[in-house]
Amino acid sequence: MTEGRGRGHHEQVATREPGVVNNAVYVEGARIATPATLAETFTLLAATPGSLAWIGLYRPESSLLAELAEEFGLHELAVEDAVLAHQRPKLERYGDTLFMVLKAANYDDEDERVQFGELHVFAGANFVITVRHSEGPDLSIVRRHMEETPHSMHGGTEAVLYAIIDAVVDGYKPVVDGLANDIDEIETQVFDGDPQVSRRIYELSREVIQFQRAVLPLGGILEQFKKGFHDGHVDDELQPVLRDIADHVTQDTERIDEFRVLLRDILATNTSLVGQRQNDEAQRLSEASIAQADQTRRISGWAAILFAPSLIGSIYGMNFTVMPELQQPWGYPAALGAMLLSSVTLYVVFKRKGWL
Repeated sequence: MTEGRGRGHHEQVATREPGVVNNAVYVEGARIATPATLAETFTLLAATPGSLAWIGLYRPESSLLAELAEEFGLHELAVEDAVLAHQRPKLERYGDTLFMVLKAANYDDEDERVQFGELHVFAGANFVITVRHSEGPDLSIVRRHMEETPHSMHGGTEAVLYAIIDAVVDGYKPVVDGLANDIDEIETQVFDGDPQVSRRIYELSREVIQFQRAVLPLGGILEQFKKGFHDGHVDDELQPVLRDIADHVTQDTERIDEFRVLLRDILATNTSLVGQRQNDEAQRLSEASIAQADQTRRISGWAAILFAPSLIGSIYGMNFTVMPELQQPWGYPAALGAMLLSSVTLYVVFKRKGWL
C-alpha cells in the first residue's frame, strides 16, 4: 500500500492495520522500523529517545483515529473533523499538538477539469499522522524524498510538515497552467460564437473559486508557522523553505485573482457579443420580412391587374343569349377596351402606392 493511493505499487509496507497505508519510525532522519501494528509503533516510540513516528492513513475508521487520539492526546474536535472531512484549509493548535487541513489539487488533462483532495495532518513533538479521504496528494513521494535525504528530517516534525505543505503547493502549478490554458481556449470560443461557451465559462469560474478556497487560507497558515511549532522559533534551515512556500502561495493567489478578473471580463464580452448577434439576427429577420412583404404586394398587384380582364372575359364566356352588345359591331372592341382600361387603371393605382 502507498500513501499516494488507497492500494498501489509505489511502496510496499508491511502493515496489518486496515486504513494504515504507511507506518514508520525514524531516528535522525533514518527509518529504523516499519511496525506491522500501531501498538508496536507506540512501544517503539516510548523505548527510543529522539524517535519520530510518521503514520499515513487512508479513509480510516473512527475507531482507528480514536486509538491514535488516546495514545497521542489528540483533541476530540480535531479528530471529529478528520472523521467527517469536508473541511476548509486551516491550522489549529491544541496545546503541543497541531491540526492542519490542506486541499490538494490536480488538473486532469483528459477531462480538462480540476480535481480536489483533502488532507488532514496531526503533528506533535514525536509524531506526524496524515489522514487522506481522496487519492491525492501522493505523500509517498514526499516520504521517499525525505528518506533519501535524511538531513531533511533534522528539523523533526516541523520539517515533515513543511515538506507536506510544499508538496501540496507544488501540485498547484500544473493546475494554474491548466486553468490558464482553458481560459485561452474560452477566449477563442467566445469570438468564434460557440453556443456552449457560456456553460464552460460558468464551470471554469466554479473551479477557480474552489481553487481559491484551497489556496487563499494557506497565507494565514504560513503566518502561524512563522511563530514556530511549539517553542516560538523556526529552525534556521527551515526558514528558507517557509519563505519559498510563501512565495509560491503568493504567486498562485495573484494568478487566481487574474483568472477571476479575466473570466468576469470574458463573460461580459460574451454577453455583449450574444446580444449583438441576436440584434443582427433580428435585423436580418426584419429585412427578410420586409422583402417578403414587398414581393407579396407585387404579386398581389399583378394578380389584380390580370384578374380584371379575366373577369370581363369570363362574363362574356357564359354564352347568355340576352346580351345586346353581343349583336353590336362595337361589342368586341368595347370588351377589349374595358379590359385594357381596367388593367391600366389598376397599374397606375398600384404604382402610386409603391406596390409595383
